[in-house]
Amino acid sequence: MQQEIEDPTNPAESAPDGPKKGASPKPGQKPRKPGTTRGSKAGGGSSGRARSGTASGTRGRAKPAESGATEGAAALDKPRRRTSTAAAKAVQAAATSGNGAKPRARIMQRFLDETAPVLTREFGYSNPMQVPKPIKAVLNISLGEAIANSNAVEAAVGDLATITGQRPVVTRARVSIANFKLRTGMRVGVMVTLRGDRLWQFLDRLMNAALPRVRDFHGVPRDSFDGRGNYTLGIAEQVVFPEIDYNRIDRLRGLQVTVVTSAKTDEEGRRLLELLGMPYVRVDQPVVAA
Repeated sequence: MQQEIEDPTNPAESAPDGPKKGASPKPGQKPRKPGTTRGSKAGGGSSGRARSGTASGTRGRAKPAESGATEGAAALDKPRRRTSTAAAKAVQAAATSGNGAKPRARIMQRFLDETAPVLTREFGYSNPMQVPKPIKAVLNISLGEAIANSNAVEAAVGDLATITGQRPVVTRARVSIANFKLRTGMRVGVMVTLRGDRLWQFLDRLMNAALPRVRDFHGVPRDSFDGRGNYTLGIAEQVVFPEIDYNRIDRLRGLQVTVVTSAKTDEEGRRLLELLGMPYVRVDQPVVAA
């Protein structure tokens, strides 16, 4: 019987480990594609990994040098960050020089140039931080009519917003009073608190524009302090402020202005406001109700 000779050109016959046609794979073994062997598959995978590893290694060694040079150039181009002290000095210099900076309020500049040195000399302050200054101003409108007229609150909010340039807060009743038909939570007033630049601008308009427009004005009381250097002033009509148009208001309303200062005594607070321009009544004149 003649022995069969294998044909080397036939991949199915030359693969010793490949499954024969018609033969089923062993249990738990995945079938392989015809023409592939374990050795060729493993070898191809290892060589592929080797080639990719070599290429990636070459690229990895060249990349850090390039990125380092780029970061170094960016660091040279980027300006250094100023410290907080240097930034504060730059802001202060810009404010004093006035080159492109926001201008200070007139009364604030007067406080720094004239009022603070006079207070330091008269009261003997050893530290500039001891000099009293205005901290905040609180404007309040009480609305007893809001119990029967709910539109009064909106009108008062509009008036205070026009005067101060800041939206007020609506205050509500904390207790119920049956005789006044008042219940807890009802709106009974509006108030606004001014600080910073708005405080200085409001004081300037109050002393130099609003108070001189009061009818038969002879000055504000000198004794309206609370014992800790805070001054409270009552204004009978809101139309004394130039911002209020008489033809656009529903009725005349009074408001209360409280100037809170850092003074420890009434004498210091009185002298502070007097140097800033508060028009007090003269000592030899009686206090006239506004």
